[in-house]
Amino acid sequence: MLVAESDHASALACRYQLLLTMGLYKPCKNAMLKGLIQAGNVILTMVEHPILYSFRRCPYAMRARLALSVAGVTVRLREVALKHKPAALLQVSAKATVPVLVLADVEVIHESLDILLWALAQNDPAGWLSTDGQQVALMAALVAENDQAFKGHLDRYKYAGRDAIEEAHAARDQCEVFLFQLDERLRRAAYLFGERPSYVDMAILPFVRQFAHVDLAWFRTRPYNALILWLDGLLAGDLFAGIMTKYPPWQPQDPDTLWPSPLETDRRQAS
Repeated sequence: MLVAESDHASALACRYQLLLTMGLYKPCKNAMLKGLIQAGNVILTMVEHPILYSFRRCPYAMRARLALSVAGVTVRLREVALKHKPAALLQVSAKATVPVLVLADVEVIHESLDILLWALAQNDPAGWLSTDGQQVALMAALVAENDQAFKGHLDRYKYAGRDAIEEAHAARDQCEVFLFQLDERLRRAAYLFGERPSYVDMAILPFVRQFAHVDLAWFRTRPYNALILWLDGLLAGDLFAGIMTKYPPWQPQDPDTLWPSPLETDRRQAS
């Protein structure tokens, strides 16, 4: 594991442990937003539900939506066209990358894992979080490896030009080092950390899906059968289907889109 990955894992484990021990999660204040509001430049209407800026196909946004959905946290969903980002997003987030969650108390969460942890701090009906201290560190390390090394190789594979076939294949080979590691875990249990899903499965799922869809026919010939079975099972579930509903890009004049709908949340939690 690279040093940067270790730092990333340690930071995630610390945030996770704080959530578990204190029973709450407090994101940092967005200083720019706070300053604008104090100066009288009202850029955000206080709303009953948090605002989620998202992009349907973004794997980071997918993991945030998975957690919000399972937690039953209803948000005002704003689908973003990445080439035409709305001014409201640019005003609340300097980097303007999705997902961004604007809370009703004008706190802003910019990172997908922080949104995931915040959502599960509100409600964790499926038991995605672990209270085992050693397991917390192992979970954080695996997510860090996904987000750092694997995602870097995945980008080089997915976005390689047509004239860079050798480079793409080299990146694909590097991706498979991580995928075989996941497959080894999944040969021993149905999910990455046992017989039921955890937040780690949901944090990593969108990125494995992205890798598979670069060349799906080739992917299905590979000898990580347990990983393919895990991927197929999660993608076929109601939870994943529910986060992939298509919405048009949000415009300031549009009415609020409440997502997931309260009826859908009630139906899933009752099932």
